[in-house]
Amino acid sequence: MRLFKSLTRSLPLLALLLVAACASSSPAANALDAAQYAWSGAIRWGDFAGAANLVDPDAREANPLTDLELERYEQVQITAYRDTGASRNLDAGTAVRDIEIGVVNRHTMAQRTVRYREAWRWDAEAKTWWVTSGLPDLWGE
Repeated sequence: MRLFKSLTRSLPLLALLLVAACASSSPAANALDAAQYAWSGAIRWGDFAGAANLVDPDAREANPLTDLELERYEQVQITAYRDTGASRNLDAGTAVRDIEIGVVNRHTMAQRTVRYREAWRWDAEAKTWWVTSGLPDLWGE
């Protein structure tokens, strides 16, 4: 009972600290979290065309996604998307995440795991983060 009372007294303080920590996040950090969440969701749900919209416009222009490449992405099912490590340098406007992706070929039902490193850059003018590493290579080429 004593433990319960001390915990209930501590909860408001913990909640206040949590709110303060969230409020102190920079707009760039919040935008990175949102962009990475959108990217992860698009990849997890197999929306590679949608994910391509989050790729750096310069990279998209240099290497446009072809219809054949998009059809290839439609041949796989994503079964897992795990963040295995990350680093951020908000002052430099860069971030990196190491990802492990579970992939099943829809035709052969063969499953494999692919490792992928996401690289991100902050676009201060557009106030958004872009993936500079492109879509993940799910075929190991």
